[in-house]
Amino acid sequence: QAKVRQQPREAPRHYVRGESHYVWGERYALTVAERDAAPSIELKPGLMLLGVRPGTDERRRRALTEKWYREQIRNAVTPLLATWQPRMGVEVERVFVRRMKTKWGSCNYKACTVRFNTELARKPPECLEYIVVHELVHLLEPSHNARFYTLMDRFMPNWRTHREVLNRGR
Repeated sequence: QAKVRQQPREAPRHYVRGESHYVWGERYALTVAERDAAPSIELKPGLMLLGVRPGTDERRRRALTEKWYREQIRNAVTPLLATWQPRMGVEVERVFVRRMKTKWGSCNYKACTVRFNTELARKPPECLEYIVVHELVHLLEPSHNARFYTLMDRFMPNWRTHREVLNRGR
């Protein structure tokens, strides 16, 4: 399984104008707009517009951005699961999306639950699809044995390419 901790480290984020943020593998320069309105994030070509109330600190900006990334994953995972579950003959009971320090995803095959790392929203979309398939295969084969890799090859023959993209730095 690909590990987040093996990734080249990015500079710490401060959520200020001009910082680079990635969404689905594309780089966006952050623009912060202080206004008396509900917080929001909007993508424009090359720009991530973070709308915050005046005086919003770095901690709150980070929390807003993390929540937005979590929503991106939730929105993208739903159609992927709708496609892959029937194709693979499995069904997930619950999906969790959270920031994880060491893994891109995880599966509890006994409870039929899967977890996805919010950081996947920074990677190209095919990386999320690879992790979805990887975790669904664990519902059929809990360990990373020969059967697991045979199933991965059957369902997603190009999975190694996606894993390579996921493990490559920016």
